[in-house]
Amino acid sequence: MSDKIRCKWAEESQIFYDYHDNEWGRPVHDDIKLFEMLILEGAQAGLSWLTVLKKRETYRKVFDGFDPNKIIHYDDAKIQELMANEGIIRNRLKINSAITNAKLFLNIAEKYGSFDKFIWEYVDNKPIIGHWEKLEDMPATTPISDKISKDLKKMGFKFVGSTIIYAYMQATGMVNDHTTDCFLYQAEGF
Repeated sequence: MSDKIRCKWAEESQIFYDYHDNEWGRPVHDDIKLFEMLILEGAQAGLSWLTVLKKRETYRKVFDGFDPNKIIHYDDAKIQELMANEGIIRNRLKINSAITNAKLFLNIAEKYGSFDKFIWEYVDNKPIIGHWEKLEDMPATTPISDKISKDLKKMGFKFVGSTIIYAYMQATGMVNDHTTDCFLYQAEGF
């Protein structure tokens, strides 16, 4: 680790440190990456993000690189295979939601040209910059995450509550919630 000041949550472990410095809050416009984060944020429901990050590489392997075009074809045999894999979160509802969400994700991508075009429209295609001095100041939801959650649920998406969606927005850089003392708060390239 370096002597740079980071968001306090990133100091908990090396995996958080790496995630914070290289991903969290950086705008994502690649549909596969956007889908990956949607599935991982949903998988995290009721668990810690550290648990998900530790299982991420296995997820990428067994979920075909998070390619929704492959995931839509998962059948009962594949679901059983996933349920038996200790390297992921073995929750049938969450696994089934990945398949459901893949179909809906592709529908949106077809309708709008990409999921990226659809989701980023909620923030007028530019990140919202939080101005939080400390983690405790950050909201768990916002009116925008409420709207996205409501819209996605109406379409049939699963595991997309407002808290999950706000975490998704942070993870994909739709929101830059680095605390004001963090070296990434106003970093170039964000």
